[in-house]
This record gives sequence, structure tokens and C-alpha cells, in this order.
Amino acid sequence: MPSSTPSQDNLILFTGARNKLYIREQFGRFQRVRRYLNLLLVGLFFGLPFLRYQGRQALLIDLSRQRLDLFGTSLYPQDLLIVAFLFILAAFLLFLVTKLYGRIWCGYTCPQTVWTLMFNWVERRIEGSHNHSRALDRAPWGWNKLGRKGLKHLLWLGIALATALGFMGYFVPVAELYPGLLAGESSPLVQGWVLFFTLCTYGNAGWLRERVCQHICPYARFQSVMFDATTSLVSYDSNRGEGRGPRRVNGAKPEALGDCVDCNLCVQVCPVGIDIRDGLQYECINCGLCVDACNQTMDRFGYPRELIGYRSESGRRLGFGGYLGYAVAVLVTLLVISFWGEQRRSFEVNVLRDRQALYRINDQGLVENTYRFKLLNKSQAERTYAVIVQGFYGLTIEGADHFTLAPGEHQTQVLTVALTQEADQWETPIRFVVVDIDTGEYLFRPSTFYAERG
Repeated sequence: MPSSTPSQDNLILFTGARNKLYIREQFGRFQRVRRYLNLLLVGLFFGLPFLRYQGRQALLIDLSRQRLDLFGTSLYPQDLLIVAFLFILAAFLLFLVTKLYGRIWCGYTCPQTVWTLMFNWVERRIEGSHNHSRALDRAPWGWNKLGRKGLKHLLWLGIALATALGFMGYFVPVAELYPGLLAGESSPLVQGWVLFFTLCTYGNAGWLRERVCQHICPYARFQSVMFDATTSLVSYDSNRGEGRGPRRVNGAKPEALGDCVDCNLCVQVCPVGIDIRDGLQYECINCGLCVDACNQTMDRFGYPRELIGYRSESGRRLGFGGYLGYAVAVLVTLLVISFWGEQRRSFEVNVLRDRQALYRINDQGLVENTYRFKLLNKSQAERTYAVIVQGFYGLTIEGADHFTLAPGEHQTQVLTVALTQEADQWETPIRFVVVDIDTGEYLFRPSTFYAERG
């Protein structure tokens, strides 16, 4: 397929001038793998918000409270470094998979591909084969065309709405989301986001389709830098297939022809509309649809399979040296995540000195310093915390030194530390120890005590 110039690509993207792709439905080994994998992933997408753990929604991104609840653990903005490292880990794993198998993520697990093929499945059920869809689009408007098109788009909108609700279930508790929408009591903000994601899903999977992969997705632009001669990509064996040409199924193969019967099934089933026989193209998402289609044709003619198949340019697999860089990056990231998990505490404490005065003398003649404690209970259970001051003999905490916080509660307490003897120094380092009475976890927070010289 001749490649378009950049100006043509932009014109196509914004005007929709490119002819619509009528994706032929295909079955086979790789499609069974994708179908089962997609069922699992879509099931997880819709099911995870309904999963409960310790009486709470197991996975919830609560933007109003700036909190991520994840199977009994609550992460706050100060914990989001772990989220960054999880994304880094996922990126390195994706890069490794790309180096091994090219854009196989795009072909088998990318939501754009999954939902596009889901919408195409609906289109095939309503309008018939890809040729029937093409004929229906060319036919004049009538009750048959109006009914089929209307039903198709209604089902597309239904899937898009279900997708939007499933996605919103990660941000709004499902116990509130669905009853609120059904009763018309949900906030305009929630309703607006549901409408927005419905239209996005409907537009991306129903109308933009392959254009997202070809023109919008950044991964398509930089993934080629991770390929080498050992990367396994969907490719056409031109030495075996050329020259291509039609022939009878049960007849002998003419000497001038290769194994390719020029049936064009590989083009008809391609969700991005390329001809894999033209060589490696950045649009190819390694979905294997053309592989299954070609193998089906090879079986009919009695030719060996894998005229189109997953193969590397060199015919070799990636050696240990190719794994080493990614393996080290993944290992280091895992170590950092493990260290973070070991050091993380289920509560946060910040200690600030009183800004009004360095110290004061109370009615008993004791030197006092005032500190402001900010405590955050990051656990999902009520916790009690004790505060201990350490530094030198004679320091005591005046008033309460135990505080109880509800799950996720922020609390600010003012603590007064008094010195029961004369001080030898004007400025003395001290530290506070905050202990979780229920779990034994503790945190140290340094500070300074000011007093008159003795």
C-alpha cells in the first residue's frame, strides 16, 4: 500500500476522507488466544469495582479525598511515588515485550483494539459480513437500512455507556454510582463525566477505529526504535509467496507462481487496513489476524502454513545480552518498590514549631516550647497514637499525649513540652517518637528545644 504524505495524513485525520474499513471477521488460533484474553481483561475491567475487601470497595480512586484505596491499603499524594515506580516497571516490561514481539500489546490487549473488534463483532451480527456492510452503506436509505443502522448504533452506545459506567466505578463508589444515576440523584459532575466517556468510547471504537493507532497513539511512533533483527514480527515470506496469483484449489500450482494465491484475505481482516505483503509498516499491530486468514487459505490449497507468520528477520531469538538491560532495569525497579514498601508506615506525622515565640516561662517557672503536630491515619481502621519526647533529662509533655484518629482522618494537635530543670544550652536538638499503639509502628521526627541558659 503506498504510504500517504504527512499532509495527506492530516487531511484524512481531520476530514475523514479515507474510505471506511470493512473488517472481515476471522477465526483461528491467534484469534482464540485474543478472544479468551480479552474476555478475561474485560471481565476484570468491569468486575474489579464490585470487588470488596474488608467491607470496602477493594479498588477506589477517591479524588475528593485525594486517596487511592487498594485492597486494604490507602495511598495518599505523598505515597504516589510508588505509583510512578509501578508505571516505570510496566514500561520496562512493555519495552521488553516489544523487543521480543513488536506491537503485540497493541494487537492483543490494547483497549482501543479490544473495543474496536468488539464493535466490529456487533456490526457483523447486525449487518452481516463485511461485504454486506459495504453493500448496505451504498444502498439508498430505507426501512431496512435505517433499522439495521439504528440498532447497530444503539448497541454501540449501550456498550459505550456500560464502559463509561465501568470506568467511573473506579472513581465513584459503585454503591453510590449506580443507585444515584438510576434515581437521578447523582451530581452533574458525575453525569457529565459519564456522558463524556460514553461519547469518547463510541467515537474511538465506532468511528475513529484504526486512525487512533495510525495517527494518534504515540506508541506507534517510537516503538520501531526497540526493534532489532531478533524481534518476532508478523511478516510475509516473499521468497516463498512471490509471484502471487490466483489458481484452482485442487489444481497443480503453476511453476511461475509462488504460494500466495492473492486472495487478499490478509488485507480484508486487517483492523488497520494495511497489506502485510508490502513489508514492515509502523501501522501493523501484530494482531495475527492476517496469519490466521493466510493459514486458512494455505490449508485449503494444501500448502505449508506460515506464509504469513510471526518470525524475526535473522531467524534467531533475542540473546541474553538483549535481555540484560531490561532485566537490570526491572530488577532495580522491583528493589526500589520493595524498599518503599518496607519503609512505608500507615500514618504520617509532621511537626512544626510555634512561630510566635521560641519559648515561654509558665506559672511554675518552667520553660515551655510549643509544637504543632499534624497527623494522618492512612490505614482503613481507627488508630491510637502515643507521642514521646526524647533529647535530655527533664523534658515532659504537658497535657494529652495519646490521640485517636478515624480511618483517613487528618488531625492537628498542639503539644507543649516543658523543661523541669535548668537548661545547659540555649538550643538543644530533640526528637519526637510517634507510636501506633495498635500495630507498634513508629516514626521519628526531629525538632529543637529552646531555653534560657542556666
